[in-house]
Amino acid sequence: MTLESLRIDPEEVEGRVVEFISGEVERAGLRGGVVAVSGGVDSSTTLMLAVRALGRENVRAVTMPEGGVTSERDVRDVMDLTKQVGVTCDVVEITSIVDVMRGVLPLYDPENLIPFGNVKARLRMAIAYHFANSLDMMVIGSSNKTEWLLGYFTKYGDGGVDLMPIADLYKTQVRQLARYLGVPERIVTKTPTAGLWPGQTDEGELGVRYETLDLILYGWERGMKAGEIAEELGVSASTVEAVLRRVERNEHKRRLPLILRLG
Repeated sequence: MTLESLRIDPEEVEGRVVEFISGEVERAGLRGGVVAVSGGVDSSTTLMLAVRALGRENVRAVTMPEGGVTSERDVRDVMDLTKQVGVTCDVVEITSIVDVMRGVLPLYDPENLIPFGNVKARLRMAIAYHFANSLDMMVIGSSNKTEWLLGYFTKYGDGGVDLMPIADLYKTQVRQLARYLGVPERIVTKTPTAGLWPGQTDEGELGVRYETLDLILYGWERGMKAGEIAEELGVSASTVEAVLRRVERNEHKRRLPLILRLG
């Protein structure tokens, strides 16, 4: 089991995703889609697919940098990409909103980064829906399959969208598709980060490189046991078990709220 196992036909995938996006927007009776673009490969790929599905005049990009956290390179990459594909991009600076939230929220703890990082993700979700509701559009999300299975997203934050067109593609597969679509290589090879606090990186938080994560999840989806996956990939059983525990623990993030049936 190698990364070759995850090889995709990007032309076929593009066609299916484009059809999915256009069909769902039309079915909802809406006029287009809003994509929150961060400067990373997932949102850049999603933006390009949305443009191909809906036409650039029916896609609105929004980027939401935070001072002292979002890099200038990311903002520049967003603006260059949106210019490349010909869509309007709104820049909504969230620093002042974040500062207010930091000042009024009980239990704010600067040493505990995750809860307030989730607040930032949910603020961005609210802003994306402001644009979508104002423009009669859907919010098109950019979570990939690796993040979705691991629960590596904020519930009702970046996970709060109408469509997830690339959520059945592992991270390494998104990179394949991105290159095919013409996403600039500097974006494809950029260190993945959610941009929620200075120095944060996906692989630093997860503790495993995406290439390994993808193959662990690929093996698990095909019914392999943790020990078999570890032996096949030459990684420790404890690493595989930790990844699979995360999948199980975060099941609640991948489903709608549970409803108690009383009738």
